[in-house]
Amino acid sequence: MEGKVSRVVRLGAGLLGLMTLGWVLTGHAAKPILEGLPTDWTHRHIVFSQPATAELAALSARDPRYWQQWYRQNVARVLSDDVETSPEMVSWSFRRRTMSSIHRDWAEGLGPLGTVGAGNYPAKYSFSVTTANCGDAATPDFVVFSTGLTGSGTQASIVAFDNLYSGCPIGTVPSVYWAYNTGGQIQTSPVFSRDGSQIAFVQTSGGVASLVLLKWQASTTETVSGPGSPTLFLAPSSYFGCTAPCMLAIPLESGGGIATADTTSSVFYDYVGDTAWVGDASGWLHRFTPVFSGVPAEIRTAPWPVQVNTATPTALTSPVHDHVSGNVFVEDRGGFLYAVSAASGAVTTSGRLEFAPAAGVVAGPVVDPNAQKVYMFASNDGSTNCAGVACSGVYVLATNFTGGTTGTEVAVGSSSAAPNPIYDGSFDSAYQTSLNGTGNLYVCGDTGINPTLYRVPITGGTLGAAVSVAPLTAVGQHRACSPVTDLLNPNATGGAEERVFFSVILNGSAAACGTKGCAMSFVDMPWQGKTAYQVGQEILIYYPPGKALYIYVATASGTSGATAPTWSNTVGAVVTDGTVTWLNQGVSSLAAPGNWIAGHTYGFRTRIVDSKGNEEFVSVGGTSGAVAPSWATTPGLTTTDNTVTWVNEGAVPGAGLPAAGGTSGIIIDNTVSQTTQAGASELYFSTLGTQNCPNAPASGCAVQASQSQLK
Repeated sequence: MEGKVSRVVRLGAGLLGLMTLGWVLTGHAAKPILEGLPTDWTHRHIVFSQPATAELAALSARDPRYWQQWYRQNVARVLSDDVETSPEMVSWSFRRRTMSSIHRDWAEGLGPLGTVGAGNYPAKYSFSVTTANCGDAATPDFVVFSTGLTGSGTQASIVAFDNLYSGCPIGTVPSVYWAYNTGGQIQTSPVFSRDGSQIAFVQTSGGVASLVLLKWQASTTETVSGPGSPTLFLAPSSYFGCTAPCMLAIPLESGGGIATADTTSSVFYDYVGDTAWVGDASGWLHRFTPVFSGVPAEIRTAPWPVQVNTATPTALTSPVHDHVSGNVFVEDRGGFLYAVSAASGAVTTSGRLEFAPAAGVVAGPVVDPNAQKVYMFASNDGSTNCAGVACSGVYVLATNFTGGTTGTEVAVGSSSAAPNPIYDGSFDSAYQTSLNGTGNLYVCGDTGINPTLYRVPITGGTLGAAVSVAPLTAVGQHRACSPVTDLLNPNATGGAEERVFFSVILNGSAAACGTKGCAMSFVDMPWQGKTAYQVGQEILIYYPPGKALYIYVATASGTSGATAPTWSNTVGAVVTDGTVTWLNQGVSSLAAPGNWIAGHTYGFRTRIVDSKGNEEFVSVGGTSGAVAPSWATTPGLTTTDNTVTWVNEGAVPGAGLPAAGGTSGIIIDNTVSQTTQAGASELYFSTLGTQNCPNAPASGCAVQASQSQLK
C-alpha cells in the first residue's frame, strides 16, 4: 500500500462472525487493516449490505471501501496526538452507546461566489481509524474543498483545512493546511489516493478538461486569497517521483484525439487496481492505470476510451466501479444507464430512465455489490402516473442487467416538464447491516413541486412504495434540494442516534431556516429488536393503516422485544416494547410546533416546543400561567402549568442551519466516543451561494457543523 505502514488487528482465524454486522468471512479476509480513512463522493456510491455467501464476502473484503464503511459503523475515534499507537494498544469499540460533545459550526471563506457546487462533495482524510488528529499531530486530519473558481494568484481553486476540531488545544480552529492555484476551474468532486498524500480531480481550462493529479505539501503561509502554485508537469514520467507540491494535467480526449470538456463527471478511483475512471461531455468513458503508484497513463488502446452511446452522445455522470460484477456503471444526460465491462469495454445499455434532459441525470448510480443491485435516480420518468403528470423516480436494476431493461421503479413524488434535478439518496443502517439488501432509502423527491423527503422501503433488493417523511419547504415553493446523507452515530449523547442530512436552496421548513436556504437534518433511526434503548432516544416508525411516519421517544430505558409491538398513530400514546416504554411524539415533520404562550387556552393533545427545545403535548387541557413553568427535561415526565398539564415528548427531531443557496453534498466526519473532546463528530459542506463567513464577508463558505443539531 502507498506510503503508510499498515496495521493489522488479528480478529481470529478460520470462520469468524463479526458480531456487530453478522458478516461471516474466511481466513485473512476477516482482518481489518488499520490505516487512513478517506471520505469522498465515492463512498456514497458504493454501499455494502451484508454478503450472504462466503464468495461474496471474499470479493467484498478485497475492496478497501468495504472496510472503510465498516470502520465508520463500528470503530469509535478519540481525539489525540498519539498517531503511532501500537496494534496491541488499539481499543476497538463496537457500537458503544457513550456520551460525546458537540460544538458550534465554523465557516471559512472560499472566495466571492466560491462553492464546491450543487451535487458535488468536499473530501476528508483522517490518518487513523481510531484517532482524531489536530493540527499539532505529525499527520493532522484535513478536509479539502474545491472553490469552483478559476485559480489565479489571488484565488485558490482548491484548499485544505486542518486543526478541524474545537477541542484542538493549539492554534486557530480551523487553519489553512494548504491552498493552490491549479490553473483551472474545478467543477467536480476530488478523490484521495489510499494514503492521502495525493488527490485526483477534473478541472477545465479554456473549455478543455484535464485529469489532474496533485501531490500536496503542508504550508504555513498559503491562503485562499494567496495560494501557492504547484509545479506543473505535462509528462507523466516527470510527475512520478516529483517533490511536492507538484501536479500533472492529462487532457481528456475522445477516441479520435479531440479535446473534450467535463463538468459533470467526477473521478472514481479503484484502490485495488490503482485505476481511475472518468467520463466527459462527449460520452467517452476514460480509463487510467496506473494512477498514484506508478507513471500515470491513460489506456488508449482499443476499446479505450469507450463512447457509451455513439448514436446520440451526451455528457456522462460520475462512474462507479464494482469489483463483484466487474462492471463500471455510468449514466448520461440522455437518461440511460450503462454497464461497461472493465475487462473488455463491452457496453450494455438500459432502456431510457430519465426524460427531462434539461435537468437530466446528475447524481451518478449507487451500487450495492453484495445485493448485486444498481440504483438510479430520475427527475422525470416520462410517465403520467403521478396524478396525470410524470413522476420523480428511483430505479433498481440487477448489476448484470440486459440491454433495454428498465428494472423496477418506485415514484418519489411528482415531476413536471421543467423539473428540478434529483440527486442521490442514502441508505440507512438497517440496509447496510442486512443480509439481503433490506432497509430504507431516503431521497428528496417531488422535483416538479415543493421538494419532499421520502423513505423508500427495500426488502431483499425490492423497492416498496415510498412514504413521505416531511415537506422540505412551504407549499408552493418549487425549490431544488441537495443529495441526502444518512449517518448512524453509535456514540451520540444519550445513546445511538441516526439522522439524514439534506438542504434546500430557499425557504427551508425547519424553524431555524426562516425564509433562507438551509441545511437540515431529521431523525431516521429504525426500530430494531433485542436492542438496548435509553431514555430520550428517538426512532422513526411507519404506521401502515395511516400510511404515515411517526417519531417515538423512549421514556423508560430497556431492551426491545424480539418482534415489533403494535404501534399507535395517536399523539401521546404509550407503547410497551419488551422492557422499553415508547411515547408517540406525532407525525414526522420538519416544521416544529409553535412556542408556549402565556394565558392561552390549550386543548387536549395540543403540541408546543418548550424553552429547552423539547416538544410538549397537553395531557390535561386548560389555561397556561402568566409566566412559563419550569419545564421537565426528561421525556415522559409532566409539567404543571396553571390548569394545563404538559408531557415532555423529547427533543425536536429536526434541525436547521441557514446556508445561502443551500448546500453542496454533505460528507460525515468521525463518530466519537466518551473520551473525545468537543468538535470531532461533525459534517462538512459548502454553501451554494454567497454568505457572510466570519473571516470573509460576501464569500461562499466551507462549513463544519455538528451531527446532532447542526449547531
